[in-house]
Amino acid sequence: MIERLADKVRAGERVSAAEALDLYRHAPTALLGRLADGIRARKHPDGLVTYIIDRNVNYTNVCVARCSFCAFYRAVGSSEGYVLGFDELFRKIDETIAVGGGQLLLQGGHNPDLPLTWYEDLFRAIKRRYPSFRLHALSPPEVIHLSRLSQLPVPAIIDRLVAAGLDSIPGGGAEILVDRVRKLLHCDGKATADEWLGVMRHAHRAGLRTTATMMYGTVETDEERLDHLLRLRALQDETGGFTAFIAWSYQPEHTELAGREATGVEYLRTLATARIVLDNFDNLQASWVTQGGKVGQLSLAYGANDMGSVMIEENVVRAAGASYCMDEVEIVRNIEDAGFVPKRRSMHYEILGDPIFREREVPRMLELATARQDGDTSVPEELLNYPARSRTGKQLRIIPS
Repeated sequence: MIERLADKVRAGERVSAAEALDLYRHAPTALLGRLADGIRARKHPDGLVTYIIDRNVNYTNVCVARCSFCAFYRAVGSSEGYVLGFDELFRKIDETIAVGGGQLLLQGGHNPDLPLTWYEDLFRAIKRRYPSFRLHALSPPEVIHLSRLSQLPVPAIIDRLVAAGLDSIPGGGAEILVDRVRKLLHCDGKATADEWLGVMRHAHRAGLRTTATMMYGTVETDEERLDHLLRLRALQDETGGFTAFIAWSYQPEHTELAGREATGVEYLRTLATARIVLDNFDNLQASWVTQGGKVGQLSLAYGANDMGSVMIEENVVRAAGASYCMDEVEIVRNIEDAGFVPKRRSMHYEILGDPIFREREVPRMLELATARQDGDTSVPEELLNYPARSRTGKQLRIIPS
């Protein structure tokens, strides 16, 4: 039976949910890898593996969603909560440009004291100062959060953000797109499966490209992992708006949910299965930030054709105990040692060129930066310009007489 399914995959035929589940559960890991690698080679016969130089900035850690798998968020009023100021973000962009980057991946908590106008003003300020810099920003649950705060429908939120400078939407907050799982993870309140998919549908219809993700290894079953992939495949059939898929394993340290982390083999099997199921996705990213550089490199033999982002900064996964770091030099080394040709890309997977560090000298990054230095509790002055909803937020906005 497995060999018949393997022949079907080799022939380029679409697999059903039952067939994908059978492969995931019973096919030898090496066979799954060969099948996924064959699909990767058909889609990318040029032997290129891409990556992007951007910075992953979490503008606030204050969040009312309270997902049980998250070690990053802080409750409203926490002394450890923060909001980055516009000038702080400008400095981060300057540092990103210095190492060849051209994009900010901007995501954060669901902070009730940041209204839609704060985001609009931030985006416009960035675009005025850095006209060609790209904003890959605000996951679907953040868009839904803004919709609820402002009492505006999701399409209107997207239109206003695009007018302010939004270029694309990251696929965060998907976790597993099955509501049974989302309820157990306490993340159904921030977005149901249908709501997450609905934001992406509206974004695609508005002309935005987005990514899609999956965080696996919490409470979901094998069948539910496949349901997630199949829902993404169906929406991609409908809109064609996804540029890439990224899977990563749940990081349990310091979380309310706790538990164990999935193994590297489980990651490779999940990645290979995703490449087989998501036959309408051109690009799959390796999740080295949760798996480390060597498993990330091995991902290139299990269906991945992209090494993701240099990142420069990371806060969410680090809070849960993972702190892998690879700058452009390390990413390029891993790609070339695996037998591929490295190329820089944009979020839209346009090839931008060869590695920057081979064109000019750039500073090495031996560890990922964080949102703020420990002990920095400063409050940005521009917050005084925006109304707050929480008691703590209102107190912070009081100007001493």
